[in-house]
Amino acid sequence: MTSIADWLRKPFATVADLAETLTPDWLPPFIARLGIAAVFFQSGRTKVEGLLTITPSAYQLFEEEYKLPLLSPHVAAHLATYAEHLFPILLALGLFTRLSAAALLVMTLIIEIFVYPDAWPTHLSWAGLLLPLFARGGGALSIDRLLNIR
Repeated sequence: MTSIADWLRKPFATVADLAETLTPDWLPPFIARLGIAAVFFQSGRTKVEGLLTITPSAYQLFEEEYKLPLLSPHVAAHLATYAEHLFPILLALGLFTRLSAAALLVMTLIIEIFVYPDAWPTHLSWAGLLLPLFARGGGALSIDRLLNIR
């Protein structure tokens, strides 16, 4: 007599085989890189005018809402804004992927601990995209792979 688990095993195995066949190995890290890069880059763009001129409202945000210990609001605004531009671009290119993912993971941790501790579901989703990139790199479709950068 077959159990329900035995009865379900074959269709689930078929779906798993199909998913593996239709999803090339380069695609998940590529999509993760682009997805998380977009989140941080768009955040960075809200803090600037033109190319990289930090807005008065961004400075005010760091003075009033994004208060960080050990950093002046002025320095924190510059560091965060430039990081939100540089590291997403590197991630999208797949260049220095592990370094960029690590930097954005640290930024995520700082935001979680010091700025928005109640936003942990959002921060967890960011970490869920960044951790595999940090651990495994940018994948086959990356400049890192082309240049043999581990």
